[in-house]
Amino acid sequence: MMRLAVRTLRYRKSGFIATFVAVVFGTAIVLACGGLMETGIRSNVPPERLAAAPLVVTGKMSHLRPGAEDATPLTEQVGVSAALVDKIRAFDGVTDVIGDLTFPAPVLKQTGAGAGSASPVPGGQGHAWDSARLAPYHLQSGIAPRSGEVVLDSATARSLGAQVGKPVSLLAQGEQKTFTVSGIADGPAGHTFFATDDATRLANRPGQYAALGVLVAPGTDLKGLRKQIEKADGGVSALTGIDRGLVEHLEAVQKKTTLIAVAGSFGGIAAMTMMFVVASTLALSAQQRAREFALLRSIGTTPGQVRRMILGEAMMVSLPAVVVGVLPGLLLGRWLFDQLGANGVASSDVTFYQGLIPFAAGAGAAVLAAVGAALIAGRRSAKIRPVEALAEASLERKWFSWVRLVFGVLFLGGGLALAIVTATVMTGPLAGATAGPAVLCWAIGVALLGPAATKAVLFLLRWPLYAVSRVNGRLAILNVTARSVAMSAAVMPVMLAVGIATANIYMQTTQVDAAAKAFTKDLRADAVLVSTASGLASSLLPQVQALPGVASASAYVTSLGVIDEPRNAPFDEEGAPLQGLTAQGPDGTAPVRLTSGSLEDLTGSTVALPDRVASKIDRGVGSSIKMTLGDGASVDLRVVATFAAERGYESLVLPADLLAAHTTDRMAQQILVRFAPGASLGPELAKLAAGTPGVQVADRDALIAGNGEDLQTQAWVNYLLVGMLIAYTAVSVINTLASATVRRRREFGLQRLTGSTRGQVLRMLTTEGVLVALAGITLGTLVALTSLMPFSAAVSNSVLPSGPIWIYLIIIGIAFALSLLSTLVPATTVLKSRPAEAAARAD
Repeated sequence: MMRLAVRTLRYRKSGFIATFVAVVFGTAIVLACGGLMETGIRSNVPPERLAAAPLVVTGKMSHLRPGAEDATPLTEQVGVSAALVDKIRAFDGVTDVIGDLTFPAPVLKQTGAGAGSASPVPGGQGHAWDSARLAPYHLQSGIAPRSGEVVLDSATARSLGAQVGKPVSLLAQGEQKTFTVSGIADGPAGHTFFATDDATRLANRPGQYAALGVLVAPGTDLKGLRKQIEKADGGVSALTGIDRGLVEHLEAVQKKTTLIAVAGSFGGIAAMTMMFVVASTLALSAQQRAREFALLRSIGTTPGQVRRMILGEAMMVSLPAVVVGVLPGLLLGRWLFDQLGANGVASSDVTFYQGLIPFAAGAGAAVLAAVGAALIAGRRSAKIRPVEALAEASLERKWFSWVRLVFGVLFLGGGLALAIVTATVMTGPLAGATAGPAVLCWAIGVALLGPAATKAVLFLLRWPLYAVSRVNGRLAILNVTARSVAMSAAVMPVMLAVGIATANIYMQTTQVDAAAKAFTKDLRADAVLVSTASGLASSLLPQVQALPGVASASAYVTSLGVIDEPRNAPFDEEGAPLQGLTAQGPDGTAPVRLTSGSLEDLTGSTVALPDRVASKIDRGVGSSIKMTLGDGASVDLRVVATFAAERGYESLVLPADLLAAHTTDRMAQQILVRFAPGASLGPELAKLAAGTPGVQVADRDALIAGNGEDLQTQAWVNYLLVGMLIAYTAVSVINTLASATVRRRREFGLQRLTGSTRGQVLRMLTTEGVLVALAGITLGTLVALTSLMPFSAAVSNSVLPSGPIWIYLIIIGIAFALSLLSTLVPATTVLKSRPAEAAARAD
């Protein structure tokens, strides 16, 4: 049977080419997603500035709240107690421990004449000169810094034209300060070194270091030393090898979970889509070869032999396709990672990996899909009686099986269950966690029951077309209706493409719109001062408040935290969103609607809670809660107010100075400004901002856009990944329709022998293509709506999704174009042959 399978491939090129292409693209997509997953899990960042320290100690970047199963990632820099230095020095093998202070200190580059003509160089960090030997840095010229002096790295010095003994301006604690260049050193770029007393003052981290570099004697057991250090202080992590680079690049740690989640979610969807596409391609091929299988069975071929032949064909097609799909998979994975890094989803400093595990996953999924699909597709052909097979070979009528029915109902039930959970349990951004899988469940369920769904839709669609069609159009309608079981294999890829595209894109537009409405509903700021560098100086807020025409001004800080007590807080393992605001009266800029208490009391260790959170944890004004903030600090907070908030978009409100002190930069990044009635302060605010480099004035729209930046980035990533899946399902549509059309050459030949012209046949096929597209679009739209409506109800006040209608029009336009082109282009080629030759060929 294997030799027969090899010979069969020569005469069934179109069907096997379609399968080959589907497996190649499927392997590439799954392999690319596997590379993203491996990269996220590894999150390897080569150490640079701390490379000379064999072991680096840093605070733990996660917090396990009492009673929780999963730890919550901490989003700010977690410090290390200075008291730990002497403890580590006492351990055997340790030769020295060097504390590292890291704080924002971008140097200023003069862009013109005048005080406001300097712009900050992005990414500049400040450190104490004591930690320079951890890189190590070596002085090219000059000496170590003393108070009021700095050492610049050589790359920064060249870009500024700085020289030893000359002044240089920096932004330190948000203010422009001038230091004298005492030296220039070789080493990683973007780092400025201060005298120890200056660095301690500017870092504003009393009793703490950002990290500790541990130097050891040769032959020291680093693994044992790590255990000793972590045992001495349970709140620290001791890192060796390539993991040390994570201390220098906190964003790599923070974005690790996001990258893994994106790769895992999309990779799972891609794998299931690939299995569906390959299965539909092979199923169509099996349907079209029903007569061949019938003849084999009639001459004594056993069911097992037929199955082995089908399996052998699938293996011979899928294995070379997997090999071919490796190269585009490698290139696609690298390109996707670069795109995610450029758009802030992944850290561009992380090393991209795509090893044997992603290859095994991609290859295994592709081969498994091909083999499984081949066995399922050939199951009925192998079991059917020879006489029945010959009777049905010319026209597929039977499709029903209990296995297909049971799994179809199970998937539809799963989609219904997820839709109910989405609408009744999930809120805000969390709704996508169940709505996304619901789309796949609905799509797979409809596909398994595809012949029945196709017959139902075609029954409804044929009458309008029948009324306006002429002879060839009516012939097409009758043809499609009679071949509805076979046509379902062409309708299902269209359904999948329309369903996935419509659902995922409108989920993002609905999510972004709902988040923007939730933020702007109570937003009362008319303008905002934004830091484009290290943060805003604390002295800037009083200056803004003193401007004539300013009704209210407040510092604005954002972060994430964890409610430890009470334990029943309605936030998941990603933590509770935090907003920091300055104490203010009822006419302030705070984007909240108070229901009890006052924000005038928002000073010291206090907090304002959303009503739903306060009700859930049974805390009101005057009570207290215990929290862990973004840098790992534990604080006890007194509740001073409660406020209304959109469900799913609740944030806790803390004093701005308290929250800012527990962020990485330890400064506010924005100041919200509200004008008095009739006042216009654009020029005054611009003049004030011009006095400090790195400060810009923006309007209300910019504030709204900045708040939704993360959602917009997430939406862009989703568009990119969904676009890839759409392209893949488009390949399936082209494969399926083109293969189905080519295999009907005998039918077309007979039509022409009975008097039909080429034009009449093409007009008939055009009507068929329209029917296939309409059926696929109808089913795909229903699949999308069954997930979109509960999702929209969960994230907004409407069951109808938000987003421009032109998106849907483009989707269905592409579906129509693919359906018609995939039918008419191969048909034109087939019709070039002589009718008698075409009619003489087997199906």
